[in-house]
Amino acid sequence: MKEQSIYPRVISSQIEEAQNDTPVIFLSGPRQAGKTTLVREIASKQNIKYLTLDDELTLLSAKQDPTAFIRDIDRVVIDEIQRAPELLLSIKKSVDEDRRPGRFLLTGSANIMSLPMASDSLAGRMENLSIFPLSQSEIREKSGNWVDQIFSGSVLEQKNPIIGSDLVECVLCGGYPEAISRKSVKRRTTWFRNYTAALVNRDVRDIANIEKLDQLPRFLRALAQSAGQMCNYKQLGAEVGLDGKTAAKYIGIFEKMYLLKRIDVWAKNHLNRIVKTAKLQFLDSGLLSSLMDLSANEVKHDRSRFGNVLETFVYSEILKHISTADGNYQIMYYRDKNNYEVDFVLENSTGDLVGVEVKAAATIKEHDLKGLRKFAMLSGDKFKKGVIFYDDKEKMPLGNNIWAAPISSLWGP
Repeated sequence: MKEQSIYPRVISSQIEEAQNDTPVIFLSGPRQAGKTTLVREIASKQNIKYLTLDDELTLLSAKQDPTAFIRDIDRVVIDEIQRAPELLLSIKKSVDEDRRPGRFLLTGSANIMSLPMASDSLAGRMENLSIFPLSQSEIREKSGNWVDQIFSGSVLEQKNPIIGSDLVECVLCGGYPEAISRKSVKRRTTWFRNYTAALVNRDVRDIANIEKLDQLPRFLRALAQSAGQMCNYKQLGAEVGLDGKTAAKYIGIFEKMYLLKRIDVWAKNHLNRIVKTAKLQFLDSGLLSSLMDLSANEVKHDRSRFGNVLETFVYSEILKHISTADGNYQIMYYRDKNNYEVDFVLENSTGDLVGVEVKAAATIKEHDLKGLRKFAMLSGDKFKKGVIFYDDKEKMPLGNNIWAAPISSLWGP
């Protein structure tokens, strides 16, 4: 495997574009996704000062006197800004006095935009960009954006599809650079366990006041068993002895830390998207499989639990494409009272729709099409294409603008 710094990050070009016209750029994403590696390279290339708030002395200075910390800075990268949100008001003051673009490049492992201080102080002065663990396109150095291309009418070809045990290994590994670099499953598993422990023991304190931190790992493991399912807070909390309100709070914390997301249901009436039940999805299939204790050996003999992890893998790949796409898209799911469902619904800014189904099998049967067909009928001329991803090599038309495609076509030829 390559060293982390060698992987090309698609988001790099967007950061550079934003630096040309925006004073503050905030690059957010989970810890160990590659933020620090990327911004250190940018700082070195552009001869910008680099500061990290993971350094205790730097953090102390930022907290004790944020005005002095910022006062004489020309251009700077500040890593892990969520550890000292006090800096945001001083950054605002500095930017108001000097509006040159590209002055501040901030990173965060938690979503500081949920803090009133951030949204109020930097409104109109900051561009938000997201970075996730490595996409398969980045790992394999493939170009093209699957989401942009599917909305333009193209289902990507795959010359050398990854199927079977190779696909399982790819899914269980996930996209965290450090996990990918580990030479064995045992070492990768150890990394994931240390990673989740570090998040709970340190990072949670930066964004929330929680007395009983020991409940969080248990609840996170319980959520892993519910990945891809609708979010019933009361039921999820009961798994580890939490009430529904506390469960909702904890899920919100995990969202801020970019471990998982709640996905809204698609409906023609936009109000119904808000009031209907969201679905939980993790952001990395490797982390999810670790929390589930799912191994390649188990998948070889019993694929019953692999389906949810594969769905997470496809979700994370699509989300990464959306974060660097030319167009604006959102990702939802579809389910009606008659249990017709589509795993993912993608919608662009003009309301055009693409449906995506994920199957862990190597064959597709007639009943696998019923959700997409119902969704296509319901969405009318807004339906542009349906794709069923499956574990085989051939791209095949299935009628009504629905296609079967290898999962690895997500990252092209």
